Amino acid sequence: MSYEAHNLASRDLFARCGVLTLSDTRDQTTDSSGAYIKSTLQKAGHFVGEYAVIKDDSDAIYRTLFDWLGRTDIDCVITTGGTGITRRDTTAQVVERMIDTPLPGFGELFRMLSFQEIGAGAMLSRATAGVRRGKLIFALPGSTRAVELAMSRLIVPELRHLLREVRR
Repeated sequence: MSYEAHNLASRDLFARCGVLTLSDTRDQTTDSSGAYIKSTLQKAGHFVGEYAVIKDDSDAIYRTLFDWLGRTDIDCVITTGGTGITRRDTTAQVVERMIDTPLPGFGELFRMLSFQEIGAGAMLSRATAGVRRGKLIFALPGSTRAVELAMSRLIVPELRHLLREVRR
């Protein structure tokens, strides 16, 4: 089956998503990145059943992701924040530890597209993605601009196709 045929076969699928923001400074009223992810998913016909803002703490991140990815009513979790290189940025390590099947192309493409927009600073991002027990997980930077890039160029265009593949 061709790539186009896969996309055509996936057009009626929708994802049930969780959106998790990792931040020591934001809350639900100031979380523009999480709000953008939720809005973009909903506009694309997907459902957001969970949303939370928690501190960038590896134990809290793990517990939340473990819970959400173990549920039958969640197909995909998208995180924002904690993918940089400071000591407090722990999201990438937690997500990578949880992934059964990595999607290295996501991080590679995200950094390539980021490089086109911001230059060499793109190398500081540890954005990553993969599959855990049949569930998709994406870890995005906290920057709203980076989230907009990932959602518009990578995640939303491929989410239905990715769902079809992990459900096969």
